[in-house]
Formats: sequence, C-alpha cells, structure tokens
Amino acid sequence: MANVLVTHADEPLGRRVVKTLYHDPGVGQLLTVGAGPPPRAFDRFLADGSRRLSYVRVDLARHRSASDLFHSAALREAEIDTVVHVPRHGATQDEEAPVAAGLPLRTAEARLVVQHCLEVRSIRNLVTVGSAYVYRLQPGNANRLRENSELDLDPTVAPELRSWIDCDMIFHGEVGAERLRVVLLRVPTVVASGGYVYLNPGLAGPGRLRFRPAGFDPMCALVADKDVARAVRAAVESDRAGIYNVAGVETVPLSVLSRWTRRPALPAPGSLLRLAGAAMRWAGGGPLLLHGDHLRYGFTLDTGLAERELGYAPSYRIGLSRAGDGVLRLETSAA
Repeated sequence: MANVLVTHADEPLGRRVVKTLYHDPGVGQLLTVGAGPPPRAFDRFLADGSRRLSYVRVDLARHRSASDLFHSAALREAEIDTVVHVPRHGATQDEEAPVAAGLPLRTAEARLVVQHCLEVRSIRNLVTVGSAYVYRLQPGNANRLRENSELDLDPTVAPELRSWIDCDMIFHGEVGAERLRVVLLRVPTVVASGGYVYLNPGLAGPGRLRFRPAGFDPMCALVADKDVARAVRAAVESDRAGIYNVAGVETVPLSVLSRWTRRPALPAPGSLLRLAGAAMRWAGGGPLLLHGDHLRYGFTLDTGLAERELGYAPSYRIGLSRAGDGVLRLETSAA
C-alpha cells in the first residue's frame, strides 16, 4: 500500500488527483501540500475519523520550505514512500513570477522536489505530470508524437515553454535512478468540467491584450482532468519507471479553446511578434506577445506505451453541453 504526498493539492488538477487517490484502496496515508488554505473539497476528508488525509501549507519554490517539508515529522509519521508532483497551473493561467536569478517557479520547484526525493531514503517513487508541448513540431497538423520524439531544444524557444522543457529534462535525467522510481507523464491540454482548460501554453499568461501569429490555428490534443488523475493512480500502483504520453482521443483548434476560455489573442505577423517581444521584455511590460511552433502547428499523442505498461486508457470524452451554450463537458466514453 502506497503512502503518498501530493503537491499543489490546492489547485484544480491537484484536487482531482487527491480525490482519485483518496478513494483508491491501494493508497494509505495522503499528505497534501498547497500554497494556500486547504480546499473546501477536502473538508469531509479532513473530518474523516480515519485521518488518512492531512494538509500543510508550503512554498515549494523556496529551498528552506521544501527542505522543512521533506524532513518534517508529518512526512515521517505518514510514512510517505511516494511523491506525486503536480506542476503549478492555477485557476487563471496567469504568467509565473520569477524567483532568484529569474528562474521560473515551476523549474525551481522541479529541482527541489527531485533533489529531496533523492535525498530522503524513505521515498522510493516519484510520479510527476509534465507537458506534451515539450516536443519539437514540424509544419502542419500531422505531428504524431511518441515518447522518443525529439524535444524542442532550440535556444529561441518561446519563454512560456522553456520552463516545461527544463522541468522535463530534470525529471527525464532521473528516470534511470537506481533507488528512486521516476515516472513522467506528458499530458496535452487538460480540460475539466465546465470548460476549464489547463496546461496549454497558448492560453497562458495574464488576461491583458494578447497577440499570436497570424495565419495559424493549430489542432490541440486534449485530455480530461479525470483521466490525468487515473493515469497518476496507475503510475503510483505500477512498478514501471519511464516517460509516458497520456491523452484522450479528441482534438480541437486553438481558436475554439480560446473562445471557450475567453482568452482570445489578436493575430499579428510572426516576425513582428518576435521583434516586439524582445523590445517588450527589455522595457519590462506591455501586451502579451505569444509566439512559437506550438501556436502554428498541431499534434496528437501516441499513448500506446502507457496503455501497455500502465494499463491507461481514456475513460472520458470531451463534448459540448447539450444546452447549446458552447461549454465543454465530460462524459464517460460509453455515453
């Protein structure tokens, strides 16, 4: 039976993962971590007489805070042997604030989580959710990506993707670790009930005036948040280490997602965006200028490896509300 620590449990995807693991008979103690107060959704779990779930507030991007967590009495008492690291994503998709030396918070957290998982001998498993937008894309929408597909390591890669790529390489580098079993789940755009969308770099950033390359509308692979949680549970219960693509079967154009999330971006020439972006970064403000291959070319994911080794298969399809209001909803695949 696994005893699990879940990071960013106060954010939407983290809450979904916690709920899924809580109802799994193969999971014992759950130590959940967040930057804010415990979600109201956890009230009945925290009030449960079994005391299987506990919640602590920790800033994982700060070395001292992360160290205190991984060497805490709470972690020892819960006999944590597995860490599920859910990357920060938030409810508003706002742009991340940098920490020391301009390092993105997501990258700082990945480094510290890996470091402490390697140091704490009682932790034997690390499962982390990563991004499928780390892959290099070829022109068009025909990109069918496998786990061994090339990553986009171009030094001019869009800033909103760089932290995802850096995190991927941090976790990827530990997949072969002797003591620690590492599982990296690469997921595309995550859709939750009510039409909420997470982990799409094309929709990231603050909600001020936004621009994107003109003439492109890439197809976006999707996965339901409930299926991501199911994939995490499968990885926790597995004895496999490795990198796995996790996705549903649907794809939609980026423009459709933008309308659903009310985060449209005005089209502008790509060359102009690159020049203006450099000027805006130097000036320290202005409109959000989005650029990069992920805003030009679409992709789908080959999930065969996750199906064979983890037993993962999507159970939910993503459809439009029958109310005709353009809102996304989740249905079981049999519906």
